[in-house]
Amino acid sequence: MRPYVLAETNWKHLKDAQFDLAILPWGATEAHNYHLPYATDNIEAEQIAIEAARIAHEAGGKVIVLPTIPFGVNTGQSDIFLDMNLNPSTQQAILKDLITVLDRQGVHKLLVFNSHGGNSFKTMLRELGLVFPKMLLAECHWFKSMDRSVYFDEPGDHADEMESSLIMHLRPDLVLPLEAAGNGAEKKHKIQGFQEGWAWMEREWSAISADTGVGDPKAASAEKGQRFFKDLTQKLAGFFSELAAADPKDLYD
Repeated sequence: MRPYVLAETNWKHLKDAQFDLAILPWGATEAHNYHLPYATDNIEAEQIAIEAARIAHEAGGKVIVLPTIPFGVNTGQSDIFLDMNLNPSTQQAILKDLITVLDRQGVHKLLVFNSHGGNSFKTMLRELGLVFPKMLLAECHWFKSMDRSVYFDEPGDHADEMESSLIMHLRPDLVLPLEAAGNGAEKKHKIQGFQEGWAWMEREWSAISADTGVGDPKAASAEKGQRFFKDLTQKLAGFFSELAAADPKDLYD
């Protein structure tokens, strides 16, 4: 039983407990090339958040990891079999209900710990911040927190070398041999503004990737995943600790 993991702890330990920060892992259920499980984003969200919370907890941080939300925004993958979608409006309704509980019970900081590129909570948290003025509401995208080039050779953003290495480390029982994986080749948008990134439209996933991957996973290894996981969770633990200890009325120099 880990007292910083809500799903594992119990009323005996919680009835007199206090927490400064609740962490809500949020993933997705979707295809990840041929070789990785549909739950890849959820496995990453949960295990990364819990390990970072362990480090923060052992350093004195009063943090609690909530159960992972396993469905994300997959509106661009509607034709890929059993890629499950939650619309942003549904996500906001879920967030509002969960924030209502935290606010009522005196846990006034929530970090949405995002593990899926299709999820974006910024506008939701802006709006909900007006509804819950006592709450400090934040999001983070763990996959943007590190310089991947230090750890991995091939770029990508979905079932790539990084994600393959992480799942090979965290859940090797769910990974097919890399020989089964596609090469993750991505077709780029023909319109220059979208290529350069200052304009945006949703990618139609089946049109840009034949195997649902973006990024070649063939150089992945469990050893790379283990090294990345260790450094990543150390960095995130520091962030969790800082956020938990921060005075919401004194955040700026």
